[in-house]
Amino acid sequence: MSIKTRLLLSYIAMTFIPVVLFALVFSVLSTVLFQNAAGTGDRKGPPAVWQMANARDELIAGVKFMARTDPDRFADSAFVQNTDKQLNEVQAGLVVVKNGQAAFVSPFVAIPDLLNELQGVQAEQNHRPWGNKVGGRFTAVKYDVAFGDHSAGTVYVLSDLRPLFDSARKFFPLLVLSLLVVIGLTNGVLTFLVSRSLIKPLFALKHAAEQFKEGNLDHQVRLNRKDEIGELGAAFEEMRSRLNDSIRLQLQYEENRKQLISNISHDLKTPITGIKACVEGIQDGIADTGPMRDKYVSMIAKKTDEMDRLIDELMLYSKLDLNRLPFHLEPVDFAAYLHDCVEELRLDPRLAGVRISFTRSGNGPVSVMADREKLRRVVVNIIDNSLKYMDKEHKEIAVELIEGETEATVRIRDNGPGIDSAALPHIFDRFYRAEPSRNTATGGSGLGLAIVKQIVEGQGGSVGAESRSGEGTTVYFSLPIKHGGEQS
Repeated sequence: MSIKTRLLLSYIAMTFIPVVLFALVFSVLSTVLFQNAAGTGDRKGPPAVWQMANARDELIAGVKFMARTDPDRFADSAFVQNTDKQLNEVQAGLVVVKNGQAAFVSPFVAIPDLLNELQGVQAEQNHRPWGNKVGGRFTAVKYDVAFGDHSAGTVYVLSDLRPLFDSARKFFPLLVLSLLVVIGLTNGVLTFLVSRSLIKPLFALKHAAEQFKEGNLDHQVRLNRKDEIGELGAAFEEMRSRLNDSIRLQLQYEENRKQLISNISHDLKTPITGIKACVEGIQDGIADTGPMRDKYVSMIAKKTDEMDRLIDELMLYSKLDLNRLPFHLEPVDFAAYLHDCVEELRLDPRLAGVRISFTRSGNGPVSVMADREKLRRVVVNIIDNSLKYMDKEHKEIAVELIEGETEATVRIRDNGPGIDSAALPHIFDRFYRAEPSRNTATGGSGLGLAIVKQIVEGQGGSVGAESRSGEGTTVYFSLPIKHGGEQS
């Protein structure tokens, strides 16, 4: 549930719940405060005050009816007393005036100077509390009658307002107080619940930020929410994860940099040491003959070539690693390109005595997007790596092109000693040599296959290797096939 929806529901609840509770409180207070001692007792149905008011209305209606149809009944003392007794039970009293004199006054009505008070009452006025008031506590209703002896008279019914006023004086303050309590409690509880649902995750995010500030990037942020704060927590967690990965990668780069410096120092020191030894031999007069000097100069030239080749490979790998070496991709017929490349290698003096072959799985051209110059570097580096370790009398290298639906794969297989299974996953790492002595006579610079991986992946391909000890090694790489409808 989103925060917007949550707040909207809380606003609705803040309006609806107080209304319901207020109606409930109103009902309870009405029942309790307007239920008098003469009520029903079981407090079921309407309060007794309302029952009393209904009964009084019925009696007053009867008095009105008798005043119109049989006014002489009000000259009968027995009838008048009986009627007054019934009215007394509902907090009312009867007053009969004949010829300006009080013929009957109910004991229930105790008002000084009663006749003067009654003179202001108009005939047949509503007897409700907002009608004619008499003596400050009664409401009066007046009916004019004509007796049988042709005398004029007036019948008054006075209803006591005190029970209603007494209950009202308690009812309305309690009602207002209850309304304030209901609103306060409802708003307080809802505000607490909504605030708690927002503040608690915010504190969790604050704590996580403090952990990040202290460098503890292993502290995970898990809010388990599906609202905007949950999305914020997910963003925090993704930031933490990426930052943690970035720092780990940076530490790995730093470790690789140290290893790179160490490997470069070692690989450069070896030929420099040989050159230095040859120079010292010449200076000390050890090479005192022409053939000996030629041997020493030849060794110096060889070591210089090794250094030059190592520096070139280092520069090439560095440019590839930093993505500073551009690839000039163009459509290339992979099959024809590999055929020509193999034919050139057969004429290479380094491959003298090595049987090299080329086969393919299909017919026709196989178009790929590739950099021709760098693609040749890939093939040459793989074959050079195979040549360094070949130990059999009959040396063989087989180049095979396998055409798939989406990519073309080149497999270059030799019949050398193979690579140990523990070393196989690392042969494409820079400066890694399966031969641990780091002898350049056999192991090379350790950058050849690392350069292969960088070039192939830079052209959208992938590399891999397979090997069995004593049976040889297969290094393979794949490039995406460019179909006719694809743009270059």
